Amino acid sequence: MKLTNKTIVITGGTSGIGYQMVKLLHVENTVLVIARQSERLDKLLAEFPTIELYPCDLSKPATYEKVADTITKTHGHIDVLINNAATQNTPTYLADDFNYDAIVPEISLNFTAICALSYLLLPSLLNNGQTAFIANINSGLGLMPKTNSAVYCATKAAMDMFSQSLNYQLEETNVKVIQAFLPLVDTPMTEGRGKAKITSIKAATDILAGIEKEIVVNDLGKVKLLRLLLLLAPFIAKKILKGG
Repeated sequence: MKLTNKTIVITGGTSGIGYQMVKLLHVENTVLVIARQSERLDKLLAEFPTIELYPCDLSKPATYEKVADTITKTHGHIDVLINNAATQNTPTYLADDFNYDAIVPEISLNFTAICALSYLLLPSLLNNGQTAFIANINSGLGLMPKTNSAVYCATKAAMDMFSQSLNYQLEETNVKVIQAFLPLVDTPMTEGRGKAKITSIKAATDILAGIEKEIVVNDLGKVKLLRLLLLLAPFIAKKILKGG
């Protein structure tokens, strides 16, 4: 599938990987960005005036139906839904700065929103008359967790199971569910953490290339090595990620 003349929904398009995908796609496609209302959203529209903005706080499930209904009424069909928005809270449960109130919003943004938007926008994906995609942006931490960010790791593991199961459900339709598994990427979310990160533009380019090639499981960078370690020496993978 060539990503030109398509209607593409991207969540979390104001920074990091999402921003780079908007930058790569906006010239030859109709790009719809779902993101929380902020100054960054206004700046995005100023930079890319042809995109469409749909302000929505995806950490709040009560907002999902309204934004999906607005998109459905505005566009007869959607070709690609890219579930990219995510957040990662790093304090451990034993840390003094662990925020109990952040648990539900993190789960909602990272996982519930994906389940909900995949359902609410599915009629528009089924209605496009050709192959359509739900592209879920995952992480190597969905395959093996690290010590901190327990909630984030759990949501990414859940995304993997959801994506596989939903793909089974949609086998007889025109909609395919694919995933991109990312290594550590240099984004505002990972600022000050980790080394040897890939750039957000590299991640965005590889994600979009995977969609065009219809790769169901697209392992980027070091995730390829992680996948091999999980097969051949899972204890080594566990040791590496535990201290990651």
